[in-house]
Amino acid sequence: MAKKTKITKPKAGTQKTLAQKGGPIKYLGGLLFRRMAKGGAMELGSNVEEVNQLNVFPVPDGDTGDNMHRTIESGVAAIENVDSDNLADVMHALSRGMLMGARGNSGVILSQFFAGTAKGLSSHEADPETLGKALEMGVKQAYSSVMTPTEGTILTVAREAVEYAVGRITKKSTIHSFFADLVREMHNSLERTPDALSALKEAGVVDSGGAGLFYIMDGFYRVLNGEEIPDTPPAIREKEPERATPTVYTFNENSEMTYGYCTELLLQLQTSKTDIEHFDIESLKAFLSSVGDSIVAFQTGSIVKLHVHTFTPEAVLAYCRAFGEFLTVKIENMSVQHTEQQGATSAQTPSPSPSEATEPSAPQLEKKRYGVVSVSIGRGVEELFRELGADVVIAGGQTHNPSTSEFLEAFEKVHAEEIFVFPNNSNIVMAATQAAELYEGAKVHIVPTKSIGTGYVALSTLDFDAEDADTILQGMDAAIARVTSGYISPSIRNAEMHGLTIRTGDTIGIVDKEIVVAEAERMDATFGLISYLLSLGDKFMLTIFVGADACEEETGKIEEYVTQKHSGVELYFIQGDQEVYPFIFVAE
Repeated sequence: MAKKTKITKPKAGTQKTLAQKGGPIKYLGGLLFRRMAKGGAMELGSNVEEVNQLNVFPVPDGDTGDNMHRTIESGVAAIENVDSDNLADVMHALSRGMLMGARGNSGVILSQFFAGTAKGLSSHEADPETLGKALEMGVKQAYSSVMTPTEGTILTVAREAVEYAVGRITKKSTIHSFFADLVREMHNSLERTPDALSALKEAGVVDSGGAGLFYIMDGFYRVLNGEEIPDTPPAIREKEPERATPTVYTFNENSEMTYGYCTELLLQLQTSKTDIEHFDIESLKAFLSSVGDSIVAFQTGSIVKLHVHTFTPEAVLAYCRAFGEFLTVKIENMSVQHTEQQGATSAQTPSPSPSEATEPSAPQLEKKRYGVVSVSIGRGVEELFRELGADVVIAGGQTHNPSTSEFLEAFEKVHAEEIFVFPNNSNIVMAATQAAELYEGAKVHIVPTKSIGTGYVALSTLDFDAEDADTILQGMDAAIARVTSGYISPSIRNAEMHGLTIRTGDTIGIVDKEIVVAEAERMDATFGLISYLLSLGDKFMLTIFVGADACEEETGKIEEYVTQKHSGVELYFIQGDQEVYPFIFVAE
């Protein structure tokens, strides 16, 4: 049986709070919805780590809470400057922001739920019946975004809650009574998820995506009741290097501005300043080319995202503001970044002259036939994928899922007619697919690589001289089918799974979403997983990506074990430097 969750059942609004708001409201407008959306993001933010820990496997890679929180936060950021009480305007801005910021499968499904809901709202305000119909469209779109919908997940929680709330609408219904029914049933549906999905029942948890959706909607409801939700930002576990504060030892009063500014912004086009439907993104790119290089610029709806390296960021801001207003702006001194990266040795290395640094990249007059975008985490893995032909490597992996927007930026940088994308993680495939559907500058093919191991094998077989993409994809599919990938990880809780008794601190080996070995000692689990992988069919080669947490002594023991126990197998080590998993195995 699933253990009792800590998720608190929602409480109905008191007569006092409703009286303070002038009584239950009949219509939901844009200004109130803005506050509700922000409250939903803050409520999830306060419970991110709890959602992260609702992980089926007892490994330290749960990131559902992080992904959903960052997705809705992107939506909330997009409505900050929407000064309108028009519900349709606010909802559409929210959904656009979530679509661009969606991360992980749960974040993509969440963004699709709100995108479908936005399609159902076209008026200044909505009564319970209109809102119910819009949410039904949201559920439908969320289901359609998943190739094989699974019940007992966020989809079920959304569907059952909306069906229940809509079924209880009467002529006396208010927005408050509608949300009371919606959130109450969402909690009840969440509690039932282990009954619908055996993996949840075996792990003793409720569905993490459903929990994230519940917290968002509970935040909506609490704001509707007049509550103030404290803003307690979660500690997002993103593996980005922390940049030290500039000091007199890096960029100071005697330094030369050598590398210009890395300038990024989100521009909200304004109907009062330009014809949004016919906005010329190519003219913007031409201007950016005249003042800088490393240019990425694309338009999604009424929002433009751009990136440029330039000595004159003020010129970029002035040019762009002629067409709209900024949602976000980031300008970073690249000379500071370069000096910090070089450290003490930078003083001994001649820097490029200002003319060399600012010269725009030569325009690519013709797109190349094929391009490659790959996701990777770990310095060694990134270097390997670049050597194998990846044009752009996006930093990402478990606990660090790239957003739809990051994929779109990568596609723009490749400058190819057809782009092959290697997500290399099952939780990244949907964001990559969503970006591929949005991108119009090339034909994008998502290669179904769900691990670093399968990504490595598939990329290794990519034939850039092939006449058509279908031939390339068929070859990679065949290569993936011959491969079995696995990994080891520490266990973060006690569990009874797949016939194994697992204790906190044990090391477990996982293959294709199944725990196949659990041992108290890491090397015992490693040896057990190796033997399991090599027992699957006619395997003759084993490649091991060595993580940042592994040591030379351990690789020596692995080599000795394989030599003694599996003497006919070719063994290769790759220094991947990946986080979370000490070893990732690829058996062919």
